[in-house]
Amino acid sequence: MYWQKRFNRDNPDKKIEKEILAIREAHKDYGYRRIHRELLRRSFVINKKKVQRIIQKLKIQVTSFGRKSRKYSSYKGKVGKVAPNHINRRFNTNVANQKITTDTTEFKYYEVNEKGTMQIKKLYFDPFMDLYNLEIISYGISHRPSARSIMSALTEAIEKTSDCKHRRTFHSDQGWGYQMKAYVKELKNNKIFQSMSRKGNCLDNSPMENFFGIMKQEMYYGYVFHSYKELKKTLEEYIKYYNEERIKEKLGWLSPVEYKEYLAVA
Repeated sequence: MYWQKRFNRDNPDKKIEKEILAIREAHKDYGYRRIHRELLRRSFVINKKKVQRIIQKLKIQVTSFGRKSRKYSSYKGKVGKVAPNHINRRFNTNVANQKITTDTTEFKYYEVNEKGTMQIKKLYFDPFMDLYNLEIISYGISHRPSARSIMSALTEAIEKTSDCKHRRTFHSDQGWGYQMKAYVKELKNNKIFQSMSRKGNCLDNSPMENFFGIMKQEMYYGYVFHSYKELKKTLEEYIKYYNEERIKEKLGWLSPVEYKEYLAVA
């Protein structure tokens, strides 16, 4: 009789399971920790371990593909001015728009040519990140490594950070695009310090490297893109999602935009 009553009773977790499924639909790469924090944001009181058990019961564990690909390197030797490492891994800042970092990464997509042969093509992504809240404030997307793409994103980043009361620092690696005379001149004209990582030392720009890893795991690895337009659209949608919705533990379980808005009124 005991087991019969247990099997016949209503599921006490029906409401919470429904909410967890809704969160999973909106955030396909959230693990149980982020789902737990999202539930708290939605005024549900629940233990983190219980969330983990329910996720296992519903069989909705994260299965994002984590394959690594060869890292794109924009380093072409000394082709212009190499700046000192002013940031020196001091990535934290309490001032919005003061410390900005950038880098370039590549994505592959596949197109069928006129002969019916599958060709591998590439897309290049040039984002600028505010280290204050890890928000992507501007970016460029191009078919090939492009000075125009980098300069366009730089101009937008400079404009968006122009209200900073402190002197700004723009950090990057020693890639050819950041050694360009036009890039260096634009920073100098706006009285911005230029900072560069040491050669071959990815830890000197770890916030951007971490972002690239998260982004590719969540929207790129395990997927096949069949056109530049499709991949570009997916990238643009992900940046909007990352900035406005994706919560981060480092930001008190807020998204970059929420974090900035919260501190603005605090």
